[in-house]
Formats: sequence, C-alpha cells, structure tokens
Amino acid sequence: MSNKIAVIGSGFASLSAACYLAQAGNKVTIYEKNNTVGGRARRLIKDGFTFDIGPSWYWMPDIFERFFADFDKKPSDYYQLDKLSPAYAVVFKDETIEIGDNLEKIKETFERIEQGSSQPLQQFINNAEENYDIAIKKLVYRPGESPLELVTPQTAKKVGAFMSNVSRDVRKKFANPKLISILEFPVLFLGATPQNTPSFYNFMNYADFGLGTWHPKGGMYEVILAMEKLAVELGVTINTNSSVSEIKVDDQNCAAGIVVNGETLDYKTILSGADYHHSETLLPQKNRQYSKAYWEKKTFAPSSLIFYVGFDKKLQNIEHHNLFFDTDFEKHAHEIYEDAQWPEDPLFYANFTSVTDDSTAPEGCENGFFLIPLAPGLADTPELRERYFNIIMKRFEERTDQNVTNHILFKESFCVNDFKSEYNSYKGNAYGMANTLLQTAFLRPNLKSKKVQNLYFTGQLTVPGPGVPPSLISGKLAAGLIKKYS
Repeated sequence: MSNKIAVIGSGFASLSAACYLAQAGNKVTIYEKNNTVGGRARRLIKDGFTFDIGPSWYWMPDIFERFFADFDKKPSDYYQLDKLSPAYAVVFKDETIEIGDNLEKIKETFERIEQGSSQPLQQFINNAEENYDIAIKKLVYRPGESPLELVTPQTAKKVGAFMSNVSRDVRKKFANPKLISILEFPVLFLGATPQNTPSFYNFMNYADFGLGTWHPKGGMYEVILAMEKLAVELGVTINTNSSVSEIKVDDQNCAAGIVVNGETLDYKTILSGADYHHSETLLPQKNRQYSKAYWEKKTFAPSSLIFYVGFDKKLQNIEHHNLFFDTDFEKHAHEIYEDAQWPEDPLFYANFTSVTDDSTAPEGCENGFFLIPLAPGLADTPELRERYFNIIMKRFEERTDQNVTNHILFKESFCVNDFKSEYNSYKGNAYGMANTLLQTAFLRPNLKSKKVQNLYFTGQLTVPGPGVPPSLISGKLAAGLIKKYS
C-alpha cells in the first residue's frame, strides 16, 4: 500500500532508502538542513578547486553496482569510474611503499620487504575473500532484528573469526612492522583499532587488495549527484534548507509528523538518516529508546581534523591517496580510543584527486585534502587547528622532499565543532559508531524504533555500520522494514 513518508537527512543512507521507498510506490519527501544534498558527503568549490568535504575513498565497487542494478541502472549511467594505479602510497620514515592495483603486484611488494611473505599474504587474502563473500551475501543485507540472522552454515564455521581480532591474526603471519601497518589499515574504516575489531572483518583486506581502489571522475560527490538524480527520477521530492526540529508522536505512540523550519507537517511514517543520537533528541523523552548513559558507553569512530588546501603548483612524490604512517601507529590509536586527547605526533592521510583527475584543480595546480583522525568530543579551537596544520605540513615537506607552504593559495578546515554544527554529530564523530564485537549487527541501535510505531532510522550509527557502502545497504534495509511493517 502506498504511503506518505518523510526522510530526515540526505546522506548516502537517506538517498538510498528514499530510492527504494519511491520505487515501491510511496510518496517520499526528503528534508535536508543544509543547502545541498549529501549529508557528510558534500563538496567544496573554491577558486577553480574542487574538494570532497567528507568521504574520499571508493571501495567495494560491487556494492554500488548492486545498488544501481536494483533500479535497472549502472554506475556508468551517471559517472565515470577509474581504477587507481597505484591504489595508494604508504609513507614511512625511511621509505614510501606503493600498493599496486592487483594482488600479484602487491605480493611482489610484500616479498621485497619480507622474504617469504607473499605466500602467507595469498592465504590471508583467500580467507579475507571467503569472509567478504559471507559478509556481503549472507550477513550485511540482514536488518539486525535478531541474533539468529548471524547463524548460517557458513558463519558457523567462522565462530573463531569473531573471537580473535585482526591485529592478532596479522601478527601471526607477518613480522615486518610496515607490512603489519598496511594490513591493519583497512579496518580503520570500521571505526575501531585492529585489536578491537573481530578477525572476520579482515574482509576489508579483500576489499582493498582484491577489489581495488577507484575514483569517480569529479570526486565522490558525483555519486551523491547520481543518487539524487535517480531519486528525482523515481519521484522523490528533495527539500534543502529544511531543518527538522521535532518528531511528533501521538497518544498511541505512533509517528504523527515533523516540525520543519517551525511548520508542523503530518506524516504517519518517518525515517531519519540524521545522526541517530540527535534524531532521538527530536522525540519526547519517554519515546527515546536509548539513554544518555547508553551513548556514553558506546565506542564511537574517530572525529577528524580536515584541511582543504589549494596549491599553486604541481606537487612531487605524491599519489592520489597517501597514508603518512611515519609515526607511532599504536600511540596515536591510544590517544583516540583509550586516553582521549589531541595526538602528540599524529598519523595523517593526504588525498590529491588532481593527480589523476585534472577536473578538480586549475591547470598546473594541486588540490590537497589532509585528514588527522581524532578522538570525538575534543576541544576544538582555531589555535589548535593551526598548530596541527603546521605539524603535518612540516612532516609532509620532509617526507616528500619539497617546499609546499610557500605555494598555498588558501586553506579551509573542518573539525569537531563543524561535525556537530553541520551534521548534529554525537561528540563530533566523523564515521558513526565503531564495528566492535559488541557493536555488530543486532547489537547496534535498531533500524526500527521500539517505542514509536512507524519511526525508523538509517545510517552509520545503525545496521550494518560505518562507511559509504554500508550506508547504501543501511538505506535498503530500512526501506525493507518500512515495507514489512507499515
């Protein structure tokens, strides 16, 4: 039966859900507080430079293909996708290691660094591929309503992979600390340390080495524009500059509407893709599922300090994606997850889409995206931002053997306070709630409210977890539950 549905927010999960809901014949309207769609995946255009404000990695291309195929479309109907070669570079104190665009190249790199490591790498990736197939085909498209969703003949054989952790498994097979860092890096997308991430999640290594790293020409925001276009084609109405300040609940504890820019609008079905914690604050206290203590106990993915920098020249010794692992990985992780503080000597990530995509910077120039992972909830001041910009620029110049600070045309920044104000993000987190063992599947906040009928949630704080591909899946799962229960 057709339904009139309000969707709060316009990030990947919200746009995904809106498309599925509209396809099913519902009348769907999106309300986005900011002036453009995309949620955390927006775009900054300045002086001829183009930057993705948020997500910058395109992994798991099969998830995007599956999403568009559900509407008889292909990604290529909307944007050009190129495989990066090399996929990325990892910068250590004494050398830079390039990760090739296929497993054979990567095995050669591993063998050069640690003799005899190519064979255990093949075994490790074979196992990661098995886990990927189970995760994608058997688990992540399940809505987290019951622990029984995790019980299949395939997962029964993988119980040990939930009891061990990624770090332990990597260190059993590899001794070289550089190779260990490279293999532990992908699970950071899940928002937790390798020591706190179940071994099963090594499927991220298959996403990395097996499926490769891709780039949509023009940047990740092209995917948002594609999903917006698809949503509109399906009949979705999208309203920007439309801030939702309240979710109405009637005397029977049913969703009754939303307040948008001070105006009450009647809706019997509501889906929020905004930050889950914030979404619940829009409800009367008695209708909230999770207490303040609940949120305080949860492990959140990091926040970030991000800089968007325009350079007036082409830079040397860089790739499209660059990981600066030239300081103590474990110490920085401790300062994020165990003893929340501004890092003493931070790792950082640098992205220059203009290396492979000349549409994102003026001719002869480079666009730089620099990101430092931070503990959520930290104090955020202009002075701290400037201090850390200087720290990473000094190291960047040293590691790439060039002067860049004299070639900066401008810089913009985004940090904890911005995540809070722009996205109503809990403690200013950047990636949602981490996928630890006790925050997996049915142990995450529910897609369907237990206290308000016809109220649903989607996005990085619910099932299946953080990241762009999981957000696409989360939207599909939420739409499926609405179809099931409404």
